[in-house]
Amino acid sequence: MARISITKIFTFEAAHILQGYDGLCANIHGHSYRLEVSVCSPGSVVEPGRFLYSEKADPKNGMLFDFSELKKLVSKAVIEPFDHSLILNGQTGEDLAETLRRRSLRVIVVPYQPTSENLLIDFAARLQAVLPQGIALKKLRLYETATSYTDYESES
Repeated sequence: MARISITKIFTFEAAHILQGYDGLCANIHGHSYRLEVSVCSPGSVVEPGRFLYSEKADPKNGMLFDFSELKKLVSKAVIEPFDHSLILNGQTGEDLAETLRRRSLRVIVVPYQPTSENLLIDFAARLQAVLPQGIALKKLRLYETATSYTDYESES
């Protein structure tokens, strides 16, 4: 089965703490994250024009999905909430989060240990909730450093 996919790359800055971790990542530390988002057609593509924009008169005819629309969706669902924030595990970080919020600092409390693996699961759910019908999430890749990344791949 042949599929067409498109990928858009995003960057954002965030810090986190891995509560209870047995190494340096138990301390507040930050990353320059790089997020690659790939979406695809939900089924086999056998001929041109079988995409979201399939009307021949549409200037977007032949596009699987408009890159600018993908940018808007990902920015609103993931980048804007997480950029320049401190991500804390809600099970262990509520007191710290409240103290920091009182100082007007940007804190996100999540119900999981904020590892790159868990962040990708969260990001996938956020994106699947806002992608239009006819577009499927194919893959996410999150770089924590220039040489370390985690992949999320959809089975559909």
